[in-house]
Amino acid sequence: MIKVALADDHEIVRYGIKMVLEDDPEIDVIWEASDGQETLDKMAEEAPDVLVVDIRMPLLTGLEVTQKLKQDDPSVKIVMLTMHDDSEYVLKSMQFGADGYLLKDTNKTEFNKAVKLVNSGQKYFSGDISTTIVNSFLGGGNPNPNAEVATETLVAQDYGLTKREKQILKLIYDGVSNKEIAEHLDKSVRTIETHRFNIMKKLEVNNITELLKKVEREQIV
Repeated sequence: MIKVALADDHEIVRYGIKMVLEDDPEIDVIWEASDGQETLDKMAEEAPDVLVVDIRMPLLTGLEVTQKLKQDDPSVKIVMLTMHDDSEYVLKSMQFGADGYLLKDTNKTEFNKAVKLVNSGQKYFSGDISTTIVNSFLGGGNPNPNAEVATETLVAQDYGLTKREKQILKLIYDGVSNKEIAEHLDKSVRTIETHRFNIMKKLEVNNITELLKKVEREQIV
């Protein structure tokens, strides 16, 4: 049996991944974690054969978790799982020592294949990601796992957002509507719309698409 651990801050995502992996009789999910620090704590208690970790998590990002774990034990096997196919994330994952990189729309067959290959000591990057890596090499990029990378880029900026604005931004990012946010916070829809306008102004974005991309790229919430 291949012992796998899952780290993702969304319970429903972890549930789906667990169902996919454990449908394979050779894979067993031994524990789950919802943030970066919990991941490190559980790794210290029981190390899996393969850790599947989301790039974007509270407390510590998946990249920071990967960096810390690989510094302590380079043999630990880690697969990054994310919605990002951006070259910056891919190359940072490689620089921090990730053994694999999968997108969240990866199908069941590829997911299980990746876990098994990484467990056997190989690297696995999905097709789209492989193209990103090749293009980086051609463009003079350096995905050297020993390269020094500035961790400051991983630290979220707050852009002067208030505590309430950060709370609302997180709900917006999670796909919650203005009406639902208003009900959740016991505020009027008009108040939420005002907060939303102020958030977009502070982040210097013009629409919701730009807002979500900036939140993802800079891990603001």
